[in-house]
Amino acid sequence: MSNLKKVNAFRRSLMRNLTKNIGNSNVSNTGSIDNSKIKKVLICRPNGRLGNMLLITPLVEEVAKTFPDCKIDVFVKGFVAPIVFENYEVVDKIIPLPKKPFKELVKYFKVWTLIKKQNYDMVINVDQNSSSGRLAVKFSNAKYKFFGNLPENVTLEYDDYEHIAKYPVYNFRYFLSQIGIEDKNESIALIDLKLSETEIANGKQILDKIIDPNKRTIAIFTFATGEKCYNPEWWGEFYAALKKEYPNENIFEVLPVENVSQINFEAPTFYSKDVREIGSVLANVDVFVGADSGIMHLSSASKAPTIGLFSVSNLKKYEPYGNGSVGLDTSVLGVPDFIKAINKILNK
Repeated sequence: MSNLKKVNAFRRSLMRNLTKNIGNSNVSNTGSIDNSKIKKVLICRPNGRLGNMLLITPLVEEVAKTFPDCKIDVFVKGFVAPIVFENYEVVDKIIPLPKKPFKELVKYFKVWTLIKKQNYDMVINVDQNSSSGRLAVKFSNAKYKFFGNLPENVTLEYDDYEHIAKYPVYNFRYFLSQIGIEDKNESIALIDLKLSETEIANGKQILDKIIDPNKRTIAIFTFATGEKCYNPEWWGEFYAALKKEYPNENIFEVLPVENVSQINFEAPTFYSKDVREIGSVLANVDVFVGADSGIMHLSSASKAPTIGLFSVSNLKKYEPYGNGSVGLDTSVLGVPDFIKAINKILNK
């Protein structure tokens, strides 16, 4: 581990220990609540990764559905959130923490001042392990504060509770049930980039220049960060099997921002640094296959049937869902299983 990673790990551990007792009570204000009185909500997810921003969209949808007259601010980190929430009319302000707070102290403290000055009706922390998120809830002047955790004696029994896009919604519903809002046990929304019809049409124009528009299309993404990235030999075997199994389908590779390929650029490729443009292209494919990554979540959020490949990360926590999507554990499954999953989607 590099010195920088060690420092960051120590910092996160220190902050978690300092903030672990903040807001242990799930409901800081009791009594019934009038839905129509909730006009301004802050959702806290101070993280800058694309996947993590996409994975809070079901909670944003839940809040908007529960409080139809409200506007939502989102407390984040980095620059991805405005891209993800571009077509979310319910989202009013994006409040970003600077990526390097110790180098941008003035901006850092301005963010906390802004949160303190706002008159929110409700503030919600998404991740109970986020020290900055818990501090934001504590620091706010909101009447209703949800710190993201359940009381110690409460467990929620759902088969999919472990999923990072779902348990914040389940926890939020429990929180609301304590202040007079009934849990209707409705299905949790899919993660959603909310691409416009124009964006999807533009994506099709881009894709049609890469592949044969008269054939079905399989998109692959061969990159991922760290240990989640499968090596060229692994992808070489899989890509050879894909070409053999699907000689009459398009197979093309979505390239990462690093512009590298684990199959040595053997397939037709698509490269873009525009997140919404990548999503618009993926919205037009028949199936996407890739390792757990931000692009995998982007594919899912673009409503493409998505096959996520998992080796080291928690499948139940991060697997794509909806639109026929599925996560596969590559430590116990092999190429024939991947082909079977693709066939299930293509032949539905």
